[in-house]
Amino acid sequence: MPRAQTRTLLREGDGGVVRRTTLPGGLRIITEQVPGVRSAAFGVWVAVGSRDETGTQMGSAHYLEHLLFKGTRRRSAMDISASIEAVGGDLNAFTTKEYTCFYARVLDEDLPLAIDVVCDVVTDALIRPEDVEAERGVILEEIAMHEDDPTDAVHDDFAAVLFGDTPLGRPILGTIETISGISRRSINAFYRNKYRPERIVVAAAGNVDHDAVVRLVRKAFAHVLDDDQQVGSARPARRPRPHSAGVRVTPRSTEQAHLVLGVPGIRRSDDRRYALSVLSTALGGGMSSRLFQEIREKRGLAYSVYSYAQGYADDGLFGVYVGCLPGKVDTVLDVCLTELERLAREGLSEDEIRRGKGQVKGATVLGQEDTGARMTRIAKSELHADPLPSIGTLLERVDAVTSADILDVAQELLSGPTSLAVIGPFDETTTFNAVG
Repeated sequence: MPRAQTRTLLREGDGGVVRRTTLPGGLRIITEQVPGVRSAAFGVWVAVGSRDETGTQMGSAHYLEHLLFKGTRRRSAMDISASIEAVGGDLNAFTTKEYTCFYARVLDEDLPLAIDVVCDVVTDALIRPEDVEAERGVILEEIAMHEDDPTDAVHDDFAAVLFGDTPLGRPILGTIETISGISRRSINAFYRNKYRPERIVVAAAGNVDHDAVVRLVRKAFAHVLDDDQQVGSARPARRPRPHSAGVRVTPRSTEQAHLVLGVPGIRRSDDRRYALSVLSTALGGGMSSRLFQEIREKRGLAYSVYSYAQGYADDGLFGVYVGCLPGKVDTVLDVCLTELERLAREGLSEDEIRRGKGQVKGATVLGQEDTGARMTRIAKSELHADPLPSIGTLLERVDAVTSADILDVAQELLSGPTSLAVIGPFDETTTFNAVG
């Protein structure tokens, strides 16, 4: 049997060790030993998301996520859930535009069970016709629930405005039409073609032993590993997506109007992401942020207001969300546009930068206080082929952000035309102040 390749990637100051083993065939296993805990988080991350679908496949990645829990040759759907719940663990999954994750969090002594169950789900699902039909109704209900929550749906509308009819602009859940039309044959082919070892990262964090995890995972994946296969790129190279500026109004008989105003952002590997993180936090990341103060505290225009940035392999977006009374939308937009223009012209004050850095650093450290977050961090780093910095290095990079860095990224992102998505009691032809 060909030998696996193992490397130590990181040694943290608190005694934590991150190691990676690459098996013949391309499957990667990465672990972080976290001192002083009695739990373990385990996840199988597949580099397949909604942007890997064609138009007629829209929603397949998420549909498949559901179907994998419906049964394997060794376990029924009940067996899958009951086995983890019986030991007090959590079992779940989620789909994004670029990857799908199946994960469990258990006591350290139950990690072998979690590995066996999660790997069984990912590698040996039956995808029975009756399950496809039963779950079709569940997915359609989920789409309906999503559409009934405008605080979620408006973000899909914003992506559609910004990226148009491209994979990044399409909803992860798919549409009623595409889900209704997906066949068992189509989704099973999607599973067999996409869920290949070279696209998969297996991650574990907590009170774990790397060599033991590798042995258990290798055994669980034995029937799908091909030691002699040629390992290629985990996914094709991405190309920047076209952007468009415009307005999308979705009529809904809601009490509030929900809007996202924004622009194209930067890709996730861009070194400017630290400056953008500080900028976004200072602009709309808390009660002391500019937008919260201007929109809620000073003018009482809205209850909820925040800004956010999302990076992808080749692209990104930056947006501001506000929920307000329909009659206040134009005023809210005036304030938002004024602050974005001022930010592009002047940047942030030293006091805003100091507070922004403090918030980002605090969130970075506090966000790594549980094994699930640790597992997610190392998995994403490996999945995206990004270097894995220590927490200390991350804090240093945030500290190194200067006012000039922030002004540069603000001028690049915020000086061009904006896009707007609005859900509320409006006509589709409604126009809004100074957007475009």
